[in-house]
Amino acid sequence: MLGFGKEHVTHLHFYFHDIVSGPKPIVVEVARADSINKSATGFRAVVMIDDPLTEGPEVTSKPIGRAQGIYASAAQEEVGLLMTLNYVFVEGKYEGSTLSILGRNAVFSGVTEMAIVGGSGTFRLAHGYALAKTHTLDLKTGDAVVEYTVLVLHY
Repeated sequence: MLGFGKEHVTHLHFYFHDIVSGPKPIVVEVARADSINKSATGFRAVVMIDDPLTEGPEVTSKPIGRAQGIYASAAQEEVGLLMTLNYVFVEGKYEGSTLSILGRNAVFSGVTEMAIVGGSGTFRLAHGYALAKTHTLDLKTGDAVVEYTVLVLHY
């Protein structure tokens, strides 16, 4: 059964924890161009992530899922990331469902909009957008907390 019917609208709000430092980083560089050290923006670096999604901005807040995917530094003049992510929900009424995100994240530009290009489970045939805003960023370690507001249309 495909479950087509009335389209639903879901609003989500959560925090994404990008942990680069410490004994167990969850952002891991998987590719690096030889010229990377010459770029102030990190242009040409590719990383894999498996970041916690939580209800609040503290990493100890209630976990609701994981952000799993790849992002690459794709801009030479600013910190601009190409992000391809799956939000995997592990708690509550969305447990077992996913959202697929694709877009550009201009890290220092305030609020960034990325497209929801699909989903599964509750979010089957999802489309919509995710708004990302850096909540905190430690420039020394690279650790960041990003606030997400998401509007999802799904069946």
